Amino acid sequence: MTSHRDLDPGMHTDLANRMTYAGYLQLDRLLSAQNPLSNPPHHDELLFIIQHQTSELWFKLAIHELRAGMEFLKRDDLEPCFKIIARVKNIQAQLYNQWAVLSTLTPTEYAQFRGVLGPASGFQSLQYRIVEFMLGAKDRRMLQFFAHKPDDLAALEGALAAPSIYDEFLRYLVRRGLPIPREAVERDVTVPLEPNPGVVAAIKQVYENVEKWWDAYEMCEKLVDLDEQFALWRFRHMKTVERIIGYKTGTGGSSGVPFLRKLVELNFFPELWAVRTEIGKTI
Repeated sequence: MTSHRDLDPGMHTDLANRMTYAGYLQLDRLLSAQNPLSNPPHHDELLFIIQHQTSELWFKLAIHELRAGMEFLKRDDLEPCFKIIARVKNIQAQLYNQWAVLSTLTPTEYAQFRGVLGPASGFQSLQYRIVEFMLGAKDRRMLQFFAHKPDDLAALEGALAAPSIYDEFLRYLVRRGLPIPREAVERDVTVPLEPNPGVVAAIKQVYENVEKWWDAYEMCEKLVDLDEQFALWRFRHMKTVERIIGYKTGTGGSSGVPFLRKLVELNFFPELWAVRTEIGKTI
């Protein structure tokens, strides 16, 4: 054992005017974007800022991946879509695990700098809303929170008007010959999906004849993975908030924990959950 480390002779040391690690990642910009507002600066505000900035980076990647996945769905090419959804699930796992770091922030510590947030809240995250819209949780009321920023408003309006990944999946099932009701695929995609018994019946056929519908069967399970992981993230979010601020009102004006608790029960793809009750049912 030795504490001395040798460098390989071929390692690049003259990096003047060449691409570097810091240059490629633009670390000068990235690492200068953490600007605590507490005065004097509170030690734990940096944790709070980095927690939310890294979440936004993961949301950016999730949006990038979901867009690609939907393009593959439109082309009836599900194999690469499976990999993409698996990646998004792992992104969600990273977002879930991040709450463990923020949970080290005690109520006493947070109370000392919470005031600098003003009305700022994660509820106002544009990218989070786009992810929700891409998964089908459409809510036109969310547009009002971005009316002050025309570019952000236009981006969210675009996501509202576009089919969700589940809409694209139902259209795929139609092209495969499954009896998806017409009203389920020719609906107004700007409104939340209403569960349709005919869709549940069609998906039940997939689950009861797996060999014939293997691609659709696997896609159903991949989408349930996303839905479940998102619910776990919401639950961990709620418990972290409860741990740090108890039942105080959120900075954005919400009721806080009671508001977050209601979100835990929401499903993006209700028919994929409803079909589980029907499979193997004898009466």
